[in-house]
Amino acid sequence: MTKALFVVSEEGYWGEECIAPLEAFSDAGIEITVATPTGSPPVIDEMSLDPDEVGAETAAHVEEVHASDDRLNDPVAVADAHAEDYDLVVFPGGHGTEWDINQDYHARTLLREAVEGDDGKALVVCHAVGILAFTRDRHGAFLVNGRDVTGFPNAWEEEIVDDQGLIPDGRKLPYWVEDEVETAGGNWDAELDADTSVTVDGDLITARGPESSEAAAETVLEELDH
Repeated sequence: MTKALFVVSEEGYWGEECIAPLEAFSDAGIEITVATPTGSPPVIDEMSLDPDEVGAETAAHVEEVHASDDRLNDPVAVADAHAEDYDLVVFPGGHGTEWDINQDYHARTLLREAVEGDDGKALVVCHAVGILAFTRDRHGAFLVNGRDVTGFPNAWEEEIVDDQGLIPDGRKLPYWVEDEVETAGGNWDAELDADTSVTVDGDLITARGPESSEAAAETVLEELDH
């Protein structure tokens, strides 16, 4: 059976970016394990539950799954997970990833091993794409160097942060994903004129944001021949 590991933030994951792939992969018969930095249940970004932000139907569905899904409510610790045990490692986005997942040594190890391993693949979504700015390959170079990627663009971030760099919940954004990934050598194209943006570069699959979540899941299933 195909197995996937979801590495989910305890500082605020974006609901649709986790739930849409989670359900798509479950429907395809993929066995899913959820991991968080400490092994505590992940925390959802309240904005991703706001009907005015995401629509009433999406908000209600995401909230229900977040509260009731046993996999989300009983995660393992990231340090106890090993990429070699999974065919796919998924990193849902959300601003919260900038404070934990993207900075987590064990999460970065999972990403590196999934992409550099013989069999695994990685899906990285939205703000979680920032993990590529801090992940190095087995030779010490940035994993993203020379790779084609998409992710949460500066043009969208400008509409969210204030003049002090604060996001709506009052936290100061520590970095902008696009800037850091480009600095690490990534070939960045968020395809701002397209409705969705999903990029495949070898075993690394990246997606721009919430509206690309379903397209990303479909792409992964095709890559897995599922």
